[in-house]
Amino acid sequence: MATIKDVAEKAGVTVTTVSRVLNNRGYISEETREKVYRVMREMQYQPNEIARSLSRKKTMILGMIIPTIAHPFFAELTNYIEKHASKLGYKILLCNSRMDQGKEKEYIDMLTSNRVDGMFMSSHTLEVDEYKKLKQPIITFDRRIADIPYVSSENEQGGIYAAELLLKKGCRRIAHITGNLGLDLLSNQRTNGFVKSLRGRGVEPIVFELGPDVFDSEGYERVITELLEQYPDIDGIFASGDILAMNVIKVCMSKGIDIPGRIKLIGYDDIEMASLVSPALTTIRQPLEEIAKRAVQLLDGLIRGEEVQHDNVLPVTLVERSTT
Repeated sequence: MATIKDVAEKAGVTVTTVSRVLNNRGYISEETREKVYRVMREMQYQPNEIARSLSRKKTMILGMIIPTIAHPFFAELTNYIEKHASKLGYKILLCNSRMDQGKEKEYIDMLTSNRVDGMFMSSHTLEVDEYKKLKQPIITFDRRIADIPYVSSENEQGGIYAAELLLKKGCRRIAHITGNLGLDLLSNQRTNGFVKSLRGRGVEPIVFELGPDVFDSEGYERVITELLEQYPDIDGIFASGDILAMNVIKVCMSKGIDIPGRIKLIGYDDIEMASLVSPALTTIRQPLEEIAKRAVQLLDGLIRGEEVQHDNVLPVTLVERSTT
């Protein structure tokens, strides 16, 4: 069985350098880091994780609680989180809450008892006090909770971009389909920006909210069908997520409604599928990898005992494709 000394000799570095790579301590060039990892793979070297955890009083495991891994947005976010956490030597323990308060609480208890070094929270069903009681470092997505640092995109600006484009395209009977506006989420600022921008131009939008489970595709189709039947003269729709917008395309196709001929459509997120559907989806792009990278850097900083920035809001961009 290969030892740390064997790895150091084959990689042409010192044992201290290999140790620093394993423990992510001190400055190590990317070239040296990659070389050490390559040699470890070639020699099938397995560090003693229990001993390492005891020596540095860290597990190098991060918990991540998301609403549903089945949703492409959270699948992509998790992929990027794992990618950038792995570069710093962390492993990810993924928890799928399905927006269930009981499950979210159970997962938080599980992560705490397993002594994860920190948590990413992207499922927000619990009350603020539940998060404030936690001792582990936490980073949240799209929710501002007390003094917990968060990462978000310019949600309100995204709503403004969507409103301006639909108006530019000549739309005047405009609808917005969004999640539960009763939840205290920064993503609901998309609605604020969209509605405020339209009203400033003398256009009153039609706002339709989804039910309690905002990730239920069957619920999407029901709400979209209801919207189109109640307001058959709609000529523009802004959906608060790309998957929701893709369901608009599906329902409209089933009803013979042409997009973008009769209805212009805009989504939000710019997940990979947005450019693959037909017609390709116009959307507001969140810089998803940059959001994930920033979140990992922030959590790593908290774990190290550093002061980190509380508000982390990244810019969005309009990506125009065939639905407008």
